[in-house]
Amino acid sequence: MTVARFKDLCVDVTCPLAMTDFWGHLLGLTSPADNPEVLIGDRPEKTVWINRVPEVRTVKQRVHLDVVTSSIEALEKLGAKVLSPISDEQQWAVLADPEGGEFCGFVRESVPSYKLMELVVDSADPEAQARWWAGVVGGDVKTKPDVPYHWLENVPGLPFSYWVFVPVPEPKTIKNRIHWDVSADELRPVLDAGATLLRAKDDEIGWHVCADPEGNEFCVFLPRPAEGEGVA
Repeated sequence: MTVARFKDLCVDVTCPLAMTDFWGHLLGLTSPADNPEVLIGDRPEKTVWINRVPEVRTVKQRVHLDVVTSSIEALEKLGAKVLSPISDEQQWAVLADPEGGEFCGFVRESVPSYKLMELVVDSADPEAQARWWAGVVGGDVKTKPDVPYHWLENVPGLPFSYWVFVPVPEPKTIKNRIHWDVSADELRPVLDAGATLLRAKDDEIGWHVCADPEGNEFCVFLPRPAEGEGVA
């Protein structure tokens, strides 16, 4: 039995207006006139919040997005920089956004309007991470005999095909610049599953900030109290 549902994505940036424009074109999402620092699609789960933070990117991101595109040149025209091109050994290009954040581009003959293909998370133990998140938000854990990574598919509400956990040797050292939010009826089952509470909701934020077993931050949104009810 799952205890939460995927809600949306968040990207930390230092220049929200420029990065909202970049990610909007990259993913095929739009920004409403009354809120220029959020990207929306045709369903709530496709929402991407562009969050201003004071710190700049300093290390390789442990969470990145993979997108589909008609050509790598099209991504460069948006402002991306190629870090590692497509080759015989690598069927995708590694790129950087205008603030240096890594993402991967996969060239396809047919490109949908919504271009996010998968969410990728660096992990010390990809199988354990995939199984933990499957227990929290649902989905099927998949792998292949000849690959070191695991992934989730068929996750309820997930607005992209795959949620991938890949092995890396280096440990997590700083806050992730990309994270995801979930919605839940209660916080306690999420904590009982093994999440750590980093910050409870308070007068400044209306959600709980948690971390998964490998320290990846995510936010938990609970139902708003009905009018006239107190706040727990």
